[in-house]
Amino acid sequence: MHHIYHPSLHIQSNSTSNSNKIPFQSHLQLAHQTMASKPGILTDWPWTPLGSFKYIILGPWVTETIYSIMVKDPKEWDLTNFSVIPFMLWRMLHNQLWISLSRYRTAKGTNRIVDKGIEFDQVDRERNWDDQILFNGILFFLANKYVPGASHLPLWRTDGVIITMLLHVGPVEFLYYWLHRALHHHYLYSRYHSHHHSSIVTEPITSVIHPFAEHIVYFALFAIPMLTVVFTGTGSIIAIAGYITYIDLMNNMGHCNFELIPNWVFSIFPPLKYLMYTPSFHSLHHTQFRTNYSLFMPFYDYIYDTMDKSSDTLYENSLKRKEETPNVVHLTHLTTPESIYHLRFGFASLASKPYSSAWYLWLLWPVTLWSMVLTRIYRRTFVVERNRFHQLRLQTWAIPKYGIQYRLKWQKESVNNMIEEAVLEAEEKGASVLSLGLMNQGEELNRYGEVYVKKHPQLKVKLVDGSSLAVAVLLNSIPKGTTQVLLRGNLTKVAFAVAFALCQKGIQVTVLREDEYEKLDKSLGTKSEGKLVTSKSYSSCKVWLVGDDLTEEEQRKANKGTLFIPFSQLPPKKLRKDCFYHTTPAMQTPTALENVDSCENWLPRRVMSVWRIAGILHALEGWEEHECGYTMSNIDKVWEACLKHGFQPLKVPTQSKS
Repeated sequence: MHHIYHPSLHIQSNSTSNSNKIPFQSHLQLAHQTMASKPGILTDWPWTPLGSFKYIILGPWVTETIYSIMVKDPKEWDLTNFSVIPFMLWRMLHNQLWISLSRYRTAKGTNRIVDKGIEFDQVDRERNWDDQILFNGILFFLANKYVPGASHLPLWRTDGVIITMLLHVGPVEFLYYWLHRALHHHYLYSRYHSHHHSSIVTEPITSVIHPFAEHIVYFALFAIPMLTVVFTGTGSIIAIAGYITYIDLMNNMGHCNFELIPNWVFSIFPPLKYLMYTPSFHSLHHTQFRTNYSLFMPFYDYIYDTMDKSSDTLYENSLKRKEETPNVVHLTHLTTPESIYHLRFGFASLASKPYSSAWYLWLLWPVTLWSMVLTRIYRRTFVVERNRFHQLRLQTWAIPKYGIQYRLKWQKESVNNMIEEAVLEAEEKGASVLSLGLMNQGEELNRYGEVYVKKHPQLKVKLVDGSSLAVAVLLNSIPKGTTQVLLRGNLTKVAFAVAFALCQKGIQVTVLREDEYEKLDKSLGTKSEGKLVTSKSYSSCKVWLVGDDLTEEEQRKANKGTLFIPFSQLPPKKLRKDCFYHTTPAMQTPTALENVDSCENWLPRRVMSVWRIAGILHALEGWEEHECGYTMSNIDKVWEACLKHGFQPLKVPTQSKS
C-alpha cells in the first residue's frame, strides 16, 4: 500500500471475490398505448392554463365570505358557507397524510402489494391531484348560494346521516359499478378512463386522477345523497363533510399499494367482505383491468361475477409480507428544516424536482416546527426510498439530523451514535454495503467512517465513503486542455486525492491560502512534481475546484466565465451569473435503475451522487474491503466499473454552452 495525499491516506487496489416478477407487463404496455389516444371532450380542467395560480378563481366566493363576516351580525352568519374553505384544507391535509404514509410503507416493503416502482412520468401526471378538491369547492359554494335549503345547515342531524349512508349503499354503489364497467368499454376507455389506468402501480392520489368530464359524472353520482338530505331538510354540515371524507378515505386506502386491513376484522364480522374492499382488492383492478369494478363495496362484483379469483390469495399474501431486506443502504440526512417537504414521502411534486427553497413553504412554519420537534424525539434512521438495480435491492435511510447539527461539536456524539446504530441495523438486516452520504462522513466527525470499523472489526457490511469515485468524476469533469486549476475549500480526503492526481497528470494546482498550501505540500512532498503552487491572484485560473468554506468574496473575485466544480458534498451558493457551476460529484443513472421518482437533493432527475453510486458498485463488483478512513480504492478501476454498469458522466456547463 502506498501512502499519498495525506499523512495517513493510502490507495488500495480493489480485490474481486469469486423480487417478485410483475405478471402484467402486457397490461402495462396496453395502458400506455391507449392512454389519451383519443382524448374526449372536457378532458382538460378549465383552469389548466392558470397553472399555479388556479386558486385565484375562488376569489369571488372568498371575498363574499369575508365581507359577510365583517358586515353581517354573527347571528346571521352561514356556517355552511364558512366551512367550505376549511373543509378544502382538511381534504388536502387528509390526502397528503395518505401520500406520506403510503410512500413510507411501500419503501419499507411491509405488506406491499405490487413491487413494481413508479417513475417521474406518473408523478408529473398526478401532480395536480388537488384539482378535484378545487372543483368540489366551487360546486359547494355555488350550491350554498343557489340550491334551496343548502345554506345555514345545522351542524348535525342523525336522520340525515342515516339517509346518506343508505343512499350510498344503494343507488350510489350500484350506479357506480355500471358506470365503471361502461368506462371500460373501448370507446370511453380510450377517450377518458385510460388516463386513470395508466398508473398500474397506484398511489393514494391516483384515485382522483381522471379527466375533467369523469369528475363531473362522479360528483353528480356522489351528489345523490347530499342533495337528497338537503331537499328533504335533513342535511347537516357533518353529514356532508363526513360523507366526502369517507369517499376520500376509501379512495386513498384503495390505491395506497399496501395492505392494512387485518383479517381479524373479517373474522369478527364475515359479511363485511361484501361491504368494504381492501387495497389489494382494488389493486387487482389496476393490474387486471377487467375485474373488481366496485366502488368501495364489493358485493356487486360478487353478484355479477366480476370479482377477481385471486383477490383472497393476494390479500392473504400481502398481509404476510415482511419488511424488505436491502442489499445496499445509502445513509443520508436532512439538510434544512424545510428539506422534510422535499423527501420522497413529503410533497411528491417537490421531491420530483431538484431541491430549491420555495417562499410558500414559509406558510407551513407550524408543520416545519412540529417536524423539527419530532426529529428531536424520534432518534432513529428511517427509510426514505427504495430502488431496484438488476438484482440489487437498494434503500436510502435518513438520519433525523439537519446539516447545521453536523457542524456543532456538542452534537458530534449524538450524530455518531445514530450513524453507528444505522451501521449495526444494516448489518443485522443482511445488507452487504452501506454508503455514507452527505455529511455522515468526515475527518473530525468519524475519520471518514473508520471509527465504526475499528469499533466493530467483525462487521460484514462494507462501509463505503465513495471518495475514489468522487475523485474519478472530478478528474473527468475538468475540461480537456486545462493546464491549471485553483483549489479552494476545506481540505478533505477527496481534496488531497484530487490534488495528487492532478499533479501526477501535469496539471498545475494553485492554492490561495498559505495554511492550505502547507498541508498539501506536507502530504504530497516530492510527489507533487512541482505542480503545487501558491498564489494571491484570482485571475490566473478559469477552473476552480471548490469545497466548503468558499467565501462569497472569493467567488466575486473569479474571472468571468470561470467554471466552479465542487469537490464537497454540498454545493456552493451560485452568486455569479457570468460563471458556470457544475453539480456536486454525480453521474447519470442507467435506465435499469427502477422506482426513480424523486430527485436526490439538488441534483437533476435520474442523477445520483457518487457517494450513493459507490455503494452500488461495491455490491455489483463484490469488492470485499471497506472504503473508509484514509483508504481509497483504485480510481481507474472504480471509474471503469462505473461506466461498465451504465452510469454516465454529466456534461460540464461550459461544454454545453459552447
